[in-house]
Parts: sequence; structure tokens; C-alpha cells
Amino acid sequence: MALLQSFYLGSKKDPRTVGRYSQSIFFILFTLLIMGAITSRLAYLQLLEGSKYRQRAQANRVRTILKQPERGNIFDRNGKLLATTRYPHSVYLWPMAHTKAAWSKAGPLLAKILQIPQAEIEKKLEETGYNTLALVRIARDLSVEQITALKEYESELKDVEIHTEAVRYYPHGKEFAHVLGYTRELTAEQLAKKKKEGYRLGDVIGQKGIEKAYEKILRGEWGGQQVEVDRKGRPIRVLGEKQAKSGQDLQLTLDLDVQKAAEKALTGRNGAIVAIDPNNGDVLAMVSHPTFDPNIFSQQRPDPKKLKNILMGKDYPLVNRALSSFPPASTFKIVTTTAGLESGKFSPKTILQTYPSLTVGGVTFGEWNHAGFGRIGFTKAMAMSSDTFFYQIGRAVGGKTLINWTRKYGFGQPTGIEIANEAKGFVPDESWKRKRWKMPWTAGDSINMSIGQGALLSTPLQVAVMFSVPANGGYLVKPHLLKNDTQAKSDRQSLNLKPSTIEVLRKGLRMVVTEGTGRVMDKPTIPPNAGKSGTAEAWKEVGKRRVKQNHAWFGGYAPINKPEIAIVAFAEHSGGGGGSVAGPMVLEIMEKYFQKKYPGKYKQPDAKK
Repeated sequence: MALLQSFYLGSKKDPRTVGRYSQSIFFILFTLLIMGAITSRLAYLQLLEGSKYRQRAQANRVRTILKQPERGNIFDRNGKLLATTRYPHSVYLWPMAHTKAAWSKAGPLLAKILQIPQAEIEKKLEETGYNTLALVRIARDLSVEQITALKEYESELKDVEIHTEAVRYYPHGKEFAHVLGYTRELTAEQLAKKKKEGYRLGDVIGQKGIEKAYEKILRGEWGGQQVEVDRKGRPIRVLGEKQAKSGQDLQLTLDLDVQKAAEKALTGRNGAIVAIDPNNGDVLAMVSHPTFDPNIFSQQRPDPKKLKNILMGKDYPLVNRALSSFPPASTFKIVTTTAGLESGKFSPKTILQTYPSLTVGGVTFGEWNHAGFGRIGFTKAMAMSSDTFFYQIGRAVGGKTLINWTRKYGFGQPTGIEIANEAKGFVPDESWKRKRWKMPWTAGDSINMSIGQGALLSTPLQVAVMFSVPANGGYLVKPHLLKNDTQAKSDRQSLNLKPSTIEVLRKGLRMVVTEGTGRVMDKPTIPPNAGKSGTAEAWKEVGKRRVKQNHAWFGGYAPINKPEIAIVAFAEHSGGGGGSVAGPMVLEIMEKYFQKKYPGKYKQPDAKK
């Protein structure tokens, strides 16, 4: 029975299936396939993608510390330095230092040495970000004592470094403040706008003038150091360095000596002086008062009183009056003469009776001398600056013609000079008057405008461009500050004036100097010249009172046979006349210019000047 049972049991079918028949072959092939895929992937990552992943690993191990570029220098037309760089010692701090336990001792010590509140230091670190690898500048212009102290406590201030830094410097200080402008660290608002252009916290930027206009050229390109870091991101050693690329140098049309002469001539008064080459628009000088020292903005911690006086001074030192608008007064009679002669309503031989006053539309318009000048023509009227003569010209040609010629001379629009925020002045017209006053243009408006009064406004630079027209024979030039700007030099627009119109303008402006209101300019110390005075009615708030204090103008050019310089002086609220206040300023500048350029050719000026 046992044998039988054993027989039946031995004859049963084996229930196992794994490892039998073709399944073993399948698992062998599957294993080989998986191993092949893994091997192929490893080969792909190592041979084909190895370079990329090595770079990623390198990026985790190496960081770049940026280095600020040196700003380009600025020179005058003769190669004299106007803006450059100085190299004071500055102190920098690694942001990660704040996270260390040692900061509780290092922070107060650093603040004490630098005389900066610790909270201010920590605020800079916070703004930068504690995880950044960029060094943060904490203080600039270190004294010898501060450098010594930092070296003495070097073991306690391991994350503090001292480096020399490129800082903007203006060797002539106030003399070029408005035309050159200044640089200053970016504000938080500016940084938010400029980040996409590569600017960083602590970076400086041109804020006004040439510094702002040519920021991209002057700025340069950042460099940096490659630094190896540990797994916590702390620097171990410097691996390499890319030198920062300095900004480009600029050579301007400005003349250092003319600028200094203009600055000296304006001393003690608020106003502006502009000198240009009337043939091509080169700006030789541009001065505005009151002025300021642009070096203050390069300081790490400017004197609060000085800074407040610049930013909030009652006379607005930051305002460039050379590019601000004022009534042009009788200098504008150049435009009125042009409108009268070019209209065809008057000829160069026109003679008109002048009067103590003229009454038009029930309004009386007076002559400045309250008597008149008898029967005179254009040249005598220009010389004596007769108001009633030009009233008659303005009334006869009408507002439309006078306004048209005003705009042809460049008034009411920016001159195109590189400096930002240039005022375009204002040319009133009928549409403006109807909108503002709900009234039509009248003969009285033309009369006011004919002598540069009423709502008409212009900048000293625009007035200088106006004087260039008779000086160069009838061309409107584009004033500019970049010396090698060949396009601007050739950008002359002909006003298509009749030769007889140019002749009358030149004779009239010459007679101003020889017989009229500008006789202060008739000196042997300068070549024969031409010019025009102007006195604009103006009122000034003095305390709670409104007091009349006129503006004074004088513009002129020389030599009359071949003009090479045109100068306009404007004295704000001078209280005096153009010939007596602004004329001597122009004379002083011309003397310095011609005495230096042509030594011995003209009589020496009074030594007291």
C-alpha cells in the first residue's frame, strides 16, 4: 500500500513555473537590457554631458565678486582736466560676517572706529542680502587714524577689508558744477529702475549735466574676482580676476579759461552767463549762480548743513539758470527787426517818429526814457533801444508774423543741447490766450512781445543762439558740449534772411556799442564788437512784500568782421539796467578771451579788474 501511494504521489505534475522553460532566458535578456541602459546612460552623462555638469559643480564651488569700473575723465577743449578720479581708502565688509557669533563684538568695534551707527551698517548688509558674496562698502575716505585702528584690530575684524576705491573728483569745484553735474550713489528708487541695466547697490551714477548725459560712455564695464568657496559659501581663495574696463574719456567744447572768467564776472549775483562759438554752436562757457561744490556728493557722509543748503537753499543752487526761462527784454528786438524787414512792410530805410508813450486799445505803453528819440530808423532805434519804435513795428506786422519769426529763431523749443531738463521757454499765441484768458490776440499783445515782455520767456542759451544769427550771417546753430560732435557742428539751419536784413541787424548792434546803451563795450582792450542790452521788468518776493527788481541782459559778439565768440550775460533781479550791470560782465570775459588768444594785440585792461 505504501508503495502504491508512493507511486501515485511520484506521478503528480510539479506545480512550479518560475525558472522553467523560456522564462530563464527572458530574465537573463531583461537583466542584460537594464544593465546596458544604465551603462549607456552613464556613458552619455560622462562623455556627452560631462562638461555641462562639471560646470554646474564648478559654479557651486566658485563665485564671482564684482569690481566697479573707473569712470572716464572729462577734459576741456584744450585737454585740461575738468573731472577725474581720486583713490581714497574705503572699508568693505563680507555680508556673511553679520551671521557669525563674533559679530556681537566686531559690530560695535567697527562702528566705533568708523564713527557710524551699527544699525546703519546692518541696514546696508540687509539691503544687499546676507547670502551674497559681494563685498559691501561701509565707509569711504578713511582717515589715517581709522586705517591704523582697523589694522590694529585686524584679528577681531577678520571679515573687514580695506581697499582703494575710485571716487569722482572735480578739481575746479564750483566753477563747472551746473554744466558737468555730479555723481552720487543710486537711491533705492533709482536702483529699482536701473537693476536691469546692471547697476548694483552702492553703484554711482551721473545725476545731472554732462555726467548724466554721457553716463553710458563714462561709466565703463564691471570686472570681478573668481573666488573659491566652501560648502557654506564662505570664500577660501581667489582663483582669478577680470579687470574692470574704465569708462571712455570725454573732451568737451568748454574752455577752462573762458569758464573761469565767466564765473568771476558773475560773482556776487544770481544769474547765468553763456559763451558760444556763433559759427558752429560750440559752448565755450556755461555758468549759473548760485552754484555748489559737486565734490560734496562724492563724499560718503556729506556735511548735513552743506548738503541741505544745496538741496533746499532759498536761491535754488541746483537750478541751472542758463537753461531756465526768463523774459528776454530788449535783446529780443533782434527778432522784431527781422520780422519787420522780412515781412515787406518796412524797408531798411524806414524812418518812424518815436514818442514818450503810445496808447493802443486804451492801454498806454511808455518809452523807457519817457521822452522818445525823435525820428529814427532801425539802426538808431536798436542803438538807443527805443521801445515806441519797436511798438510800431510789432503792431504793424501783427502777432502771427512776429510769432512765426520768434519760433524760427528757436524760441519756444529746446535747443537740443545734451544736458537734460532744458527749459524750452514759451512763445504765447492766440490759441494759448484763448485757452488761458478766454480772449483773442490783440495789438497790445504784439506790442508787449515786440520788446521781449509779456508772456514771452527764453533761456540765456536760446538768447545766445539768437545773437549767433546776425554774427554768422543768418544761420541758427545747434549748441553742443561734445567737442568731436561733427554732426552738431554742421547742423546749421539757414533762416533765409535777406542780405539787407542781416546788414541792418549788424549795423544796429554795432551802433549799440559805439553810440547807444552798450558803450561800456567800446574799449580798446577788445576788438570792435556788437551787442544789445535788455532790462526785463520783474518782481521779487521780499518777506511779505512784492518788490520790483528787474532782470539785466547783455549779449554781444566779436570781432565784428569775423565773429568767433558770442556771450550772453543775465543778472537775475539785479535791479539795474542791462548796459550797466550785464554789459561789464561781457566786457570782462571778452578781455580775458582776446588778451590770451592774441597777446599784445589789444590794450591791456585795467589791472583792478
